Amino acid sequence: MSPFRSLLLSVVVFLLLWPLDATEGDADPLYIDCVEQCKKTGCVGDRCFQHCKFSSDGKPIDGPWYMHEPLYLRWKQWDCCTDCSYYCMLAREEERTKLGDKPVKYHGKWPFRRVYGIQEPVAVALSAVNLAVQFHGWVSFFILVYYKLPLRTDKKTYYEYTGLWHIYGILSMNSWLWSAVFHSRAVELTEKLDLSSAVALLGFSLILTILRCFNVRDEATRVMISAPLLAFVTTHIMYLNFYELAYGLNRIVCMGMVVVQLVIWAICAARSNHPARWKLWTVVVGGGLAMVLETYDFPPYMGYVDAHALWHATSIPLTFLWWSFVRDDAEFRTSAMLKKVK
Repeated sequence: MSPFRSLLLSVVVFLLLWPLDATEGDADPLYIDCVEQCKKTGCVGDRCFQHCKFSSDGKPIDGPWYMHEPLYLRWKQWDCCTDCSYYCMLAREEERTKLGDKPVKYHGKWPFRRVYGIQEPVAVALSAVNLAVQFHGWVSFFILVYYKLPLRTDKKTYYEYTGLWHIYGILSMNSWLWSAVFHSRAVELTEKLDLSSAVALLGFSLILTILRCFNVRDEATRVMISAPLLAFVTTHIMYLNFYELAYGLNRIVCMGMVVVQLVIWAICAARSNHPARWKLWTVVVGGGLAMVLETYDFPPYMGYVDAHALWHATSIPLTFLWWSFVRDDAEFRTSAMLKKVK
């Protein structure tokens, strides 16, 4: 089986096996009762919360709850309800472990353990590393095209896709930034910012993929290709933010854009004589396999590392190799342009 067919089969399996959000944990009567009791008493077992203490008129005793929290927790906005849910979840999972039962999801999420108020510390750390790798890749590309490769007489680069890669780098860093924020504290705002940033990145990546692989250099043609895709992506982002946060629809849209990109890059690598095409093949196949990793949706090991965190981890070497290919592509295209000029 060819690498292209293997990649396509992996993506299809991924789409078919992507697990649906479970609600077994938050439907547990013992968990529900624990949360209700916590809201009344302000305690889960021996642990009590200052911000769950209310007066007869419903106002918090001794002022707002966040004034009694440590500084590193205040900006997280943990309140009585969220703390009750979190510690009741931990209590139920401890009971389930003693009974030999497997962990279950609560409100669609696995039972992660917080660290200094951070909900998914490993995913946050890996998102930060991905952000750093993207920044390194973008800066190294910038230095290459403007300081190491020859420039035109008007100080512009010979590489025709410089501006597009700059936009790609900025969108990538923005996406990983909001990924770190979302995994740090999942609320509606951070979730929308994370999803919107990811959709914007995937949409622009698709445009860049088409323009580069089909070697589109004419400005009018670029606009004709980009305009409908930009309109679609913008409409989808507005739909998610202002109409409905539709997870299923967003999953289909994002996976569709990813599949199209992988297929185009695979065809490009198969038909090209690019000196760095092995790097492109590695990223394409590795990216497809990394997505399949999320089909093995398992509870977080020790409460910290799950399949999604591992997917973040695989993105680090792939991103490093990807920017290496981009730099090689800039050198390759610049060399070809200089030969034409001479």
